[in-house]
Amino acid sequence: MINLEISEDIAQLRSTFADIRQVLDPEALERSIGELEQRASAPDLWDDPERAQQVTSALSHAQADLKRIRSIEERLDDLEVLVELAKEADDEDTAAEARQELEAIAKVIGDMEVQTLLDGEFDPRPAVMTIRAGAGGVDAADFAEMLLRMYLRWAEHQGYKTTVLDTSYAEQAGIKSATIEIDEPYAFGTLSIEAGTHRLVRMSPFNSAGSRETSFAAVEVVPLIEQTDHIEIPENDIRVDVYRSSGPGGQSVNTTDSAVRITHLPTGTVVSCQNEKSQIQNRAAAMRVLQSRLLLLQREQDEAKKKELAGTITASWGDQMRSYVLAPYKMVKDLRSGFETGNPDKVFGGDLDEFISAGIRWRKTAQQET
Repeated sequence: MINLEISEDIAQLRSTFADIRQVLDPEALERSIGELEQRASAPDLWDDPERAQQVTSALSHAQADLKRIRSIEERLDDLEVLVELAKEADDEDTAAEARQELEAIAKVIGDMEVQTLLDGEFDPRPAVMTIRAGAGGVDAADFAEMLLRMYLRWAEHQGYKTTVLDTSYAEQAGIKSATIEIDEPYAFGTLSIEAGTHRLVRMSPFNSAGSRETSFAAVEVVPLIEQTDHIEIPENDIRVDVYRSSGPGGQSVNTTDSAVRITHLPTGTVVSCQNEKSQIQNRAAAMRVLQSRLLLLQREQDEAKKKELAGTITASWGDQMRSYVLAPYKMVKDLRSGFETGNPDKVFGGDLDEFISAGIRWRKTAQQET
């Protein structure tokens, strides 16, 4: 007889899924989808392209959530049938298929459970992420570029739309900083756990002696503002500088002064954008990022929190939240959740889901204990 005692595992998954289902509320999703479909079918929808994009994006997200819920319900039912077939036929191949499906369903339910923990005020928003090189010279600049590629690849794996708004290249290698927009619901809630100082230990490719070097980079994540947020910024509170966009090695990308740098004088916040071809477009994108950062600052002030924005992280010793070690051994470890892996290459290739899930669960537990 085959050994296929997974009934308790299935029962536990059903219990967890019942809690998730209660939070996501498929009946409410169906009503929301009906309302959004009506709005999406309005003849004048695309008279306001930005608003139309919000409606279609919300509709797509709601439909995806509902489809996942219905799919899990069906897969759990099918799994129980598969288990019975395996037992009746005493078939090890069918039993192996059942175990594999159990593992796959458990992962999907685990991901859905993490989403239910994203209940902060701005968690449902898209995100703006800024990566800055910290202490460590050219190694830090190279590390910052490695993190940029890591997050872009993670977003690509998720099917998320990303836009690199601005990149400041370092002289020898890597980047001084980069700002990217992740235009996907819950991107802020998901990626905000990545904010902080990241530490890299490796044999430096830039050191002729081949010695082990430690470098740092800072990651800032803020929610993308919406039109309804109404963050007013008086013109006399900002200074706008224009310059020519440039790429690695200072090569000219544009022949006109299309890049824009905006400084918010009261707070000293600086935002730049050179992704678009026109100065008007770059200014609009930079203003949106500035508004996002000021929105987060306003929330912190309103809640009387005595903490600074992620952008002020020192990115040096004693401040790190995650370590990436490439020598003398290989390991990536999150110092908050304790999650770790011995495969840094996969992590730098965008395999961040387990780190993000562990971080979100750690954050929720920490919030409940305070």
